[in-house]
This record gives sequence, structure tokens and C-alpha cells, in this order.
Amino acid sequence: MIPAISPSIPNELPDYDTAYAQFLQAFPPFAQTERLDHLRGTEYARLDRTGQIYLDYTGGGLYGESQVQQHVAMLTGQVWGNPHSHNPTSLAMTHKVEAARAYVLSYFRADPEEYVAIFTANASGSLKLIGESYPFAPGGTYALVFDNHNSVNGIRQFAQAKGAEVAYVPVCLPELRLDQAALERTLNQPANGRPRLFAYPGQSNYSGVQHGLQWVAYAQERGWDVLLDAAAFVPTNRLDLSQVKPEFITLSFYKIFGYPTGVGCLLARKEALAKLHRPWFAGGTVSMVSVHWPAYQLAAAEAGFEDGTVNYLSLPAVEIGLRHIEAIGLEMIHERVNCLTGWLLTQLTQLHHDNGRPLVQIYGPTDTESRGGTISLCLLDPDDCPYDEQQVEALASQANISLRTGCFCNPGAGETAHHLTNEEIKQYYQEKHGMSYPDFQQWVQEKSGKKIGAIRVSTGLASNFADVYQFIKFASTFCNKHTADIGGSEICPAHAPLMRDTV
Repeated sequence: MIPAISPSIPNELPDYDTAYAQFLQAFPPFAQTERLDHLRGTEYARLDRTGQIYLDYTGGGLYGESQVQQHVAMLTGQVWGNPHSHNPTSLAMTHKVEAARAYVLSYFRADPEEYVAIFTANASGSLKLIGESYPFAPGGTYALVFDNHNSVNGIRQFAQAKGAEVAYVPVCLPELRLDQAALERTLNQPANGRPRLFAYPGQSNYSGVQHGLQWVAYAQERGWDVLLDAAAFVPTNRLDLSQVKPEFITLSFYKIFGYPTGVGCLLARKEALAKLHRPWFAGGTVSMVSVHWPAYQLAAAEAGFEDGTVNYLSLPAVEIGLRHIEAIGLEMIHERVNCLTGWLLTQLTQLHHDNGRPLVQIYGPTDTESRGGTISLCLLDPDDCPYDEQQVEALASQANISLRTGCFCNPGAGETAHHLTNEEIKQYYQEKHGMSYPDFQQWVQEKSGKKIGAIRVSTGLASNFADVYQFIKFASTFCNKHTADIGGSEICPAHAPLMRDTV
């Protein structure tokens, strides 16, 4: 359990020095992450120099200055050519690309005899590769959990087009964790020889819940291939592919170390990769093709899945970024994020209006057990009316606080958090409204009085205590203010109290 840190006056934080001393007393392991404070003043000095409070690490990591400097020195120190040739500049670039590929496998402790690393544009590109190529068929199943990014949800279109069943496993209130009984029922369905793929995130990008890597082996033992979306998990947690061995792992490197953007990866077991059948070919993916005869030969291993020319000038920056993380120590990053998240959760759940009603509702766990540094929340006024999240974001921006609002491309977690029912969702689509998230928000509020949408804050590598302290100060400014006081609607949604978890 998280130790409580109660200020002497409710909703009134002590001064910074006192609060920091209390924090260190409550979270002793934080002192072991002191090196990150030094890096904050060197590698990430631009944060304090520009007065920015960055709490959007789930949206994108931050790069260290030395990463960019090393990459620029590489780019300007030699001539680099397209790697698809054998001339000197091409061979030099090929060496750099393959060195990056090898380091990715090493970082995730993936045996190169067992796994390949396929470079893509991002995690979504990796997921599309799987979706379009997996041998879905009638009698087969694509199973996935409610709590998934839309790029994982989108694979269902490929599955349905090929006649496979799509089976969703719900998450449970109040912590938005997997319904384990439902998941076991799904995974225990007898195998029938048809391909079956189970997809889930190592960590939710909505609630921060970590769904447990033990489900990988559990599913595999029952004849499932497993797709692990690791995009939100790997920035602050170790993924050891010598111990846990999903068939497919997807991620984006900018989530881990900020730079470069536009480069993701699909880590795939070779035996699983052999099951995939690409629906097309492109430059770089074939070893032989003719226009006189409709035949072609797909290139072996990762080459058959890297369409066209890889982002070769950026790939060396991937190795630079991973070495940067290794030099810091992923375990140190994990510990810092855990401590800061714990303090944030404690403080947020202690904020109340003078009438005793909570200011904050957390969507997900309120302690640090099996969760990461992502917190989704709603701010409620003294009448339990939610403040408009976009208005909150605008006010936060005025205070130089970077946070994120909306549904975070994760409709399943959001629909569960806001108690939306199958009937409500079905009615919306049948009435064929504007088919946009703002239109959906408005429709739900008009029909049921529920105000949907969330505020997400997330800590990461360069976060320090001052960041979370300033956010709590900002959140405290909403105490005892009604929605109309900050420019929101003067009408409180009639059923706003229903948003509160009651199970």
C-alpha cells in the first residue's frame, strides 16, 4: 500500500521543501535515483530552462541532448548511402543498420537464433503487418481484451474479412484489470487446428494497468499465438525475451527515448514469422519477381517485411537511444517512476471539496501494485459534475503543464471507465451520427447525462518531484469551484454521479 502523506491543512500542500522531505521519507527508494536529477540538469536541461512541466511520457518520451549530438556527429562525419547496394557508402550504411538491428535484439535479450527484428514506421505499422499477414480463417479466432490501442483493435478487420471469429475479453471496474475468469474461458476453448491469435498490452496506455506477462505462456500452452503490444510497457519496464516469449511484440522507439520518431519495430519469433503470408510485395521485400510471369519470391526473414527502403539514416539513432537507456539503467528509471506515481496517486485521492466530495476520480488502480506511470483521471466539482477535460487542458497549458486529454485511442478502457453499455454504443452507431469522438461525447451527454473523456498524466525518465508537485498544486486550484467558474457548462449532467465506480 502507498503510505499517506497528509498535509497539515486539507487540500493545502506544504511548501516545496517540506513536501519533498515528506516524500523522501515516504518513498526511500527515490533517493537511489539521484543520478536522474543530475541528468535532468544536463541531458534534459531544456525542461527547466523553458519552464516546462512535461507529464505526457505515455504520449512520447524525451530525448537526451547527447543522443542528438552523437547522431548528428555520425551524419556529418561520413557519407552514407542507401543500404540496398554494395558500394562503399551503401555498405557502410548497411553495417550501421544491421548493428542497430542486432542491438535491439540484445537489448530485449532476444536470441537471434529465435527472434528477428523488423523495422517499421511505428508500433501501428508493426501491428498492421501482423493483421494483414496472419492466416486468419473460418474456425479460427482473434481474441483481444477491451483494454487495447486502436491499432490492435483494427486487426479485427483483417480477421473478420477472412472469416475468423473476433472475441473480446472485458476489463473490470474499478481498477480496469482483466476479467481473469472471462479470459481463462476464452483461452481454454478447445483448439481445432485453426490459427488463433491472442493480443493484449503489457501495460495499458489508458490506465497504466499492467496486465501480467504470465498470460503469454498460459495462452501458448493452449495453442494460441500471442501478440504483445509493448509500446507503453517497455519505456519503464524490462522485457526479457529469454524468459517471456510471445510470438509477436510491437513497439515504437520514441516512446522509450524520444528520438528518433518514425521508427518502430516488430520482434517476431522465426517460427511464427513463417506462418505469415503477405498480401503483396514491394521493393526490398522480394528476392525475385517478373512481369512476364505472375510469380515472385519473398525475401527471407525480416527483409520480406520491410517494405521499400528502411529509414536508414535514423536507425543508428535507435542504437544510440537504447545505449543511453542502458547507461542510465532501466531499473533506476522504473523505481523513479514508481515513486513519483505513488505520491501522485496519494495526493490526488486526498483532494476534496469543503463539502467532503472528492475532487478527483481515478480511472484505474489507486496504488502502485501492478501498474505503471500512467494515470487517467477526471476532476469533479462540488456537485460531482466533471470539469470539461479540454478546458482543464487549456488551463494546464497556461501553466506550462503538458498533459493529454480524450480517449487516448483506447475506446474499450474508456467505455468501461464511463459505464457505457452495449445498448448505448449500438444506438449511437445505428442513428449514424457524425462518427467523431466529439460528436460521440455530445450524444452520450445528451442521451444519458454522462460526461465522457479523461485527463491523462504520465511520468517518465526525466520526471522529478517538482513536476508532480506542480501538478498537484494545479489540480488543487479546482477545489470548491463549480464547472461554470472555469468557463464550463452551467448545466451539470444529470447522471454524473453514475460515473463514480460503485463495484
